[in-house]
Amino acid sequence: MYVPKHLQIDYSRLLQHHLGILESMQTKNGLFLASPVGVSTGYDKAWLRDNFYECMAFEYVGRWDVVHKTYRAILNIFLKHEEKIDWAISHKPTEKFQYIHPRYNPETFDEFWEEWGNKQHDAIGAILFRIGELEDHLGFTVIESPDDKRIIQKLVDYLAAIRYWEDPDNGVWEENEEVHASSVGACVAGLKKIQSLDLFHVPDELISQGEATLRRLLPRESEGKFVDLAELSLIYPFDVVTPQERDRILENVEYHLVKERGVLRYKGDYYYNADVDGKSQEAEWTFGFSWLAIIYERMGNKDKAKHYLREAMGTINAIGDIPELYYSNSPAHNENSPLGWSESMFVIALLRFYDQWVVPTPKP
Repeated sequence: MYVPKHLQIDYSRLLQHHLGILESMQTKNGLFLASPVGVSTGYDKAWLRDNFYECMAFEYVGRWDVVHKTYRAILNIFLKHEEKIDWAISHKPTEKFQYIHPRYNPETFDEFWEEWGNKQHDAIGAILFRIGELEDHLGFTVIESPDDKRIIQKLVDYLAAIRYWEDPDNGVWEENEEVHASSVGACVAGLKKIQSLDLFHVPDELISQGEATLRRLLPRESEGKFVDLAELSLIYPFDVVTPQERDRILENVEYHLVKERGVLRYKGDYYYNADVDGKSQEAEWTFGFSWLAIIYERMGNKDKAKHYLREAMGTINAIGDIPELYYSNSPAHNENSPLGWSESMFVIALLRFYDQWVVPTPKP
């Protein structure tokens, strides 16, 4: 269902098509794959972070059966690996494998043993944020037993034990270890939401330490990166930046990273870089356009929101999928197509901008 920019668009059909793609990527146990089964890139696995973003589209359309299935699976993963979490709380991890793993077999909930940037604090923060958001604001119950309460408290204690506000991690992109603003911000947002439930012990200092790190780092992503696509998460969905920080992040992202078919992750990104030097032709990530559309719609800037939504529509390939990325200055994309995260962000952008397609969100 490829829709060139110059043609009339059936938004309702577009929405249902991309929701259908997303639904096809949910496994029987509830976890979403990052990309379809069979891709040679290894993306046919379940990431905690990707499940957080992929599931968001179904919250917007009130598909609580899908949301419930996903978050039950995620809590069951943590319960399965509770002994590992206990160990990490008692002994601050010193090796990557000792941290909570970010990636799981969707059938067995086992960890994947290969090394792949496994220190990802933002994934834990994101899951806590969504559980708190669902319980507190939407009246949706995912905390169903004493076991659930126990493991969620242990996730809070885990973030305290690893000292998330100063512990270098691999970040959203699973690469070099640094203290990343996007990781710290996700943890701050998650802890705030869990604290608001009044069901758990979340010391104020555990939040304020992260906030202090954000004020020190921003608008930079880290000491090594002055701007990064991942910083958009600090604006949406986590909302942990000041208006001044938000505006500076947007200015930096739009000036340095927005390209023709997507948004660079950061300058000098070597992943799928089209140049042999691995620096000057960075890949263009599709979900960046949808992300910017959502942010500008929330800010009330309808013109910019519409612009980026149209740009996002232009990333749909000839068979109707939204891939992970396009090669620099090229209509060719990589094998990770569709990418669930991209599909979900596109659905949310459609729903937020075109109010006539928004499905009311009833209490579950």
